[in-house]
Amino acid sequence: MKPGRNDPCSCGSGKKYKHCCEGKDTARHAAPEPSEASQLLALLNAGRFPEVESRARALLAQYPDFATGWKLLGAALHMQGKDSLPTLQKAAELFPGDAEAHNHLGNALKDRGQYRDAAASYRRSLEIKPNSPGALYNLGMALREIGQVHEAIACCRRALKLKPDFADAHNNLGNFLKDAGLLDEAVESYRRALKLDPDNVIARSNLLFVLNYSAKYSPETCLEEARQYGRVAARLAKGRFTAWRCAAAPQRLRVGIVSGDLYGHPVGHFLESTLAQIDQSRVELVAYATSQKADELTARIRPHFAAWRTLHNQSDEGAARLIHADGVHVLLDIAGHTAHNRLPVFAWKPAPVQATWLGYFATTGVTGMDYLLADEVGVPEALRQHFTESIWYLPDTRLCFSAPDIGLAVAPLPAQTNQQFTFGCFQNLAKVSDGVLAVWGKIFALLPEARLRMQCNQLADPAVVEQTLQRLQQHGIDHARVTLHGALRREDYLAAHSEVDLILDTFPYPGGTTTCEALWMGVPTLTLAGDSLLARQGASLLAAAGLNEWIAASKDEYIAKAIAFAHDRHKLAMLRAGLREQAGRSPLFDAPRFARNLEDALWGMWQARRDAPA
Repeated sequence: MKPGRNDPCSCGSGKKYKHCCEGKDTARHAAPEPSEASQLLALLNAGRFPEVESRARALLAQYPDFATGWKLLGAALHMQGKDSLPTLQKAAELFPGDAEAHNHLGNALKDRGQYRDAAASYRRSLEIKPNSPGALYNLGMALREIGQVHEAIACCRRALKLKPDFADAHNNLGNFLKDAGLLDEAVESYRRALKLDPDNVIARSNLLFVLNYSAKYSPETCLEEARQYGRVAARLAKGRFTAWRCAAAPQRLRVGIVSGDLYGHPVGHFLESTLAQIDQSRVELVAYATSQKADELTARIRPHFAAWRTLHNQSDEGAARLIHADGVHVLLDIAGHTAHNRLPVFAWKPAPVQATWLGYFATTGVTGMDYLLADEVGVPEALRQHFTESIWYLPDTRLCFSAPDIGLAVAPLPAQTNQQFTFGCFQNLAKVSDGVLAVWGKIFALLPEARLRMQCNQLADPAVVEQTLQRLQQHGIDHARVTLHGALRREDYLAAHSEVDLILDTFPYPGGTTTCEALWMGVPTLTLAGDSLLARQGASLLAAAGLNEWIAASKDEYIAKAIAFAHDRHKLAMLRAGLREQAGRSPLFDAPRFARNLEDALWGMWQARRDAPA
């Protein structure tokens, strides 16, 4: 029986029948039985996404204007890591008054990196259903990506007011607070998430990551937190492998690389030149991408891999079984406790030798992780006790940077022409702690003509700019002496080094990519060496580049060196003129040399495992 003219149309559009299907081909515009939609939803909630996709497509072939079918198909595609955007756009078009359809569309746009459009879809969803914790949570994540950190925090707090036991929202609130430099509050949010969901390995990773930003947490505290992560990961791994399919005496070592950063990310910039130099007769590479992000760098590095797999939306068990079936000899984690990591997969032990390298600067805590690749500057003998992994030393340096393929010349020292000295810091704002600012304040008190240029993604948010200026003022650095800049295109970011005489490193979390890029642009970094691999990262990089005098052992020495370098402008200008050439000849940029060292390390770890007593 067809509906009355003022009844809701049965096609699922949400419109009145007289404005929708009256007078149309009812076979096309009719909807299936309500039980069909209920069954699809039940399958979706059960995680049977391929089945939802198959059945939804069959229904839509018969009922092409079945809006709920498009929505559920889009959700199933999204959960399988497939392109769901056209499907969810169709759902939102057919079902304009459905909040969930717009929320799902926002998710699809977010997956494509279209964060502003995603935010608009989430806002539309909230116009229809203002008190949706899920849509508020999603909007917060999109806002974070476009630099609106304080509004993201407000969204997350609104979601938690509506749903106080929303563990994932507590976790993401921690991420937003970290971005705003509110580290103690971030730690509290992660701990609230873990109180609600003790097995939330993502929140545990985030907690471990943020502890690195603060000097108040000892290496022993961080190690115990990492061990707790390892215990949870081990408990969740229900079927740890004890036998493997890889060849026992290979002519060529099969090495898997697990990463979500195989694109224009700092990890990608370190990895690119090394991959191009790997001897494929010795090592066969398999990529296990854990995110969908891809760009020009992805296209450049992809040919260096014999196979490219995606772990996005794969369960830990499914990912472990896939890697195991590939017969990998050595499995390299290059994420640690950073975004998109899949450390729980390593707890399944899908490869006989597993190691962590590059993307993180502390122990993972995972019992299945055999080695951590380091250099002797980063991990002196006395610091080996801070790791659950055995340390495997690389000669020279643990990192090799890919020189930017951008035709920018090194600019002359700006202090020689503008009669003022400009310090720079291009670090993530969360690294600029009050402890760092207190030291900088002493430097600026002794150099009344000095200026400071700061630049990072968070400084695109006016609220963050105001907060940062207030913090600087509290430490004696007047607003008039500071310029703050948000994110720039990479070429413009590199060009900005022409305005800086010297980079002040942060501590205990120093720069990595920023330090290497500054060296390439002729600008040295003054770093403070601490008592952990992370805190010694700057020292490791500068030592590899032949700049040992730029490494301070104490805060007092850091201040004294900053003053001395600022006063000796002739020496600084001479260093600047030859620094790119010096860095380029050093192990820090020597990809062929580093690739041989890495190959030897991979084979060495394999041999050590094979020779170990049973």
